[in-house]
Amino acid sequence: MKKKQFLVIGMGRFGTSVSKELYKQGHDVVAVDQNEERIQDTETFTSRAIIADTTQEKTLKTLEPTNYDCVLVAIGDHIQESILTTLLLKELGVAKVWVKARNEQHHRVLEKIGADRIIHPELDMGIRIAHSLDSDKIIDYVEISVDHSILELQATNKISGKTLAGLNIRKKYNCNVLGVKSGGKLTITPMPDDVINEKDIIIILGENKDLKRFENQVL
Repeated sequence: MKKKQFLVIGMGRFGTSVSKELYKQGHDVVAVDQNEERIQDTETFTSRAIIADTTQEKTLKTLEPTNYDCVLVAIGDHIQESILTTLLLKELGVAKVWVKARNEQHHRVLEKIGADRIIHPELDMGIRIAHSLDSDKIIDYVEISVDHSILELQATNKISGKTLAGLNIRKKYNCNVLGVKSGGKLTITPMPDDVINEKDIIIILGENKDLKRFENQVL
């Protein structure tokens, strides 16, 4: 795995959570926040921690943000600071700026000033939980677009012992099986003659209406 460098601005719950996971995966993480106490708390999961006000262009330049693979702006509570930091980062030529948005108004402004990806952690998690609650067969849910999703669905006894070819999912339901988890083992792009057993996890991509049809008719 290639080691990457990330600059994470804002050490609230979201910024801290992302930083911990990136650091655990072996990447270099530099944390930035105006709050000295928050910065002190990052020592165990960052390569370097800096107290700085990123709404000041001179200060932001000293961080050399263009040297990072991605800059994550995780300033959630102060919308004005988030917007100004994002604007300055793009003006400085940072190629990849991901930003946490607090609401739709914040999202629209970030979109206009060139944020490369806008994240709504609470909304995204809420959608995933709602889909899991909607069906006890859904293990996880990832929205790809307004109409398309990836689902992790648990196979029931109804299809146990059948092969993927026998289920003919692509032709009948216009969905693609990306992988199958069985007994803790993940098979990427499984073969047509692979057998599905009860409690296997099927990872499947398709239009939401087709996914729902597959779930209702097959599982």
